[in-house]
Amino acid sequence: MSTQNVELAMLALGENARRAAREMMRASGAAKARALTAMADAIADGRDSLKSANRQDIDAARETGLSPALLDRLALSDKTLDLMADGLRQVAALPDPVGSIGPTSVRPNGMRVAQMRVPLGVIGIIYESRPNVTIDAAALCLKSGNAAILRGGSEALRSNLALAAIVRHGLETAGLPAHAVQVVDTADRAAVGKLITMTEHVDVIVPRGGKSLIQRVSAEARVPVIKHLDGNCHVYIDAAADARKAHAIAYNAKTYRYGVCGSMETLLVHGAVAGAILPRLADAYIAHGVELRGCPRTRELVPAAKPATDADWAEEFLGPILAVRIVDSLDEAIEHIGRWGSGHTDAIVTEDLGAAQRFQREVDSSSVYVNLPTVFADGYEYGLGSEIGISTNRLHARGPVGLEGLTTYKWVLTGEGQLRG
Repeated sequence: MSTQNVELAMLALGENARRAAREMMRASGAAKARALTAMADAIADGRDSLKSANRQDIDAARETGLSPALLDRLALSDKTLDLMADGLRQVAALPDPVGSIGPTSVRPNGMRVAQMRVPLGVIGIIYESRPNVTIDAAALCLKSGNAAILRGGSEALRSNLALAAIVRHGLETAGLPAHAVQVVDTADRAAVGKLITMTEHVDVIVPRGGKSLIQRVSAEARVPVIKHLDGNCHVYIDAAADARKAHAIAYNAKTYRYGVCGSMETLLVHGAVAGAILPRLADAYIAHGVELRGCPRTRELVPAAKPATDADWAEEFLGPILAVRIVDSLDEAIEHIGRWGSGHTDAIVTEDLGAAQRFQREVDSSSVYVNLPTVFADGYEYGLGSEIGISTNRLHARGPVGLEGLTTYKWVLTGEGQLRG
């Protein structure tokens, strides 16, 4: 398909989405819940065909040399399909945000002033590898009354088109507009270039993928963008940490899944407890196949660790590599995270309430945990049902972006004939 034809096809998607968005603003909560439940049932019924399409994508991606981390993101396992269906049902059961009224104030003249939640409109979502995003994005955009244009990566095209059929089934079952969720059926990069500049048809862009994708979208988009560049996440083991708890949390934060954006990439350990905790923890990492890169003090305790460089402190490895640094204070840990972190998710392990409170107050990330591994950075785990992505923006939405993050508000004023004199 020529670039001109791709652009014309994208314009058609945009026009259809804008019409569907106007209809979705009027859709009832019951109809949206029916659509989502029908999608969940269809995933269960169509498990075999979904896995077959996904196997074709995986085989093709493996032949092209896709990295193990991205292959992991691409796979639709039985567990992943179960989570997708469960997420749909969770979103269906959540309160409908559209039309909800916030606190009302009464002005001296008796006029009532409030805010009403409304959809953003048309949301363009660009993502790589993870076909489950097709369902997550469809669910959240649908529930929040938006229309969506979804453009997945070329490596997941067969999986995404199979999931698109499930989404269409859900929309048809509930009598909702068929164009409320549209999946771009070409892998041509020109589709991305057109999508992110269609200001007349698209209200916001959400990119989910590697740093190069996010940077391209941020540089070229004329449509507002909700984004995060990377997930350089930290766990800090404080001097007042429980050793057993610290070991379990730090191990899980790295080894749960390397390819998720909440995976820990740097471990910080207070010098007062490093000797008691770090060698045993390092043995566990090495046994699991994790390469360690440490500061000089770390390498004294863990001779197998390679020397860490400044580039390692800044890196989102998305693989079996972990940077380790010993620090002498909570202040030093917070300073390290502020300098090298990406503002995504960071955690402290401590039994000191004051240290926990300081860490949560002073670490400027979209999610900050106490005594939890960073891999909980997921909308499903936050009770959002699923997420459209994790935003490190400071405006509009931050952290896992669920239903509320996909809405905005309008002011609604009610009076009894008051006049301004």
